[in-house]
Amino acid sequence: MVVILSAAKNLNFERNDLNAMNQYYVYIMTNRSKTLYAGITNDIKKRVYQHKSKLIEGFTKKYNITRLVYVETFRDVNSAIAREKVIKGWLRKKKIALIEEQNPEWKDLSENWYD
Repeated sequence: MVVILSAAKNLNFERNDLNAMNQYYVYIMTNRSKTLYAGITNDIKKRVYQHKSKLIEGFTKKYNITRLVYVETFRDVNSAIAREKVIKGWLRKKKIALIEEQNPEWKDLSENWYD
């Protein structure tokens, strides 16, 4: 089962809701210049916080990747891993189309998570 979270839905989860079941998230983050980063996690709120706070060394820190623009939810880790690999294999144009299908304004889906 795949649940796609879009800008149109309320993404203000409670921490316990995220960990109530085994859920895995494939996500795409970006910066002001729309550099893209795709990743996978079992705790989307924590991972996005790590990226925003620059706690993870590497690509996202170097390129100031701080805006969550796309998320898919999976119950099966293998499905999530497979989906991340598929997305990472796509050309930039296809990734942009995926984002814009769900989030045409490229809003930061995590905007109010840490208030």
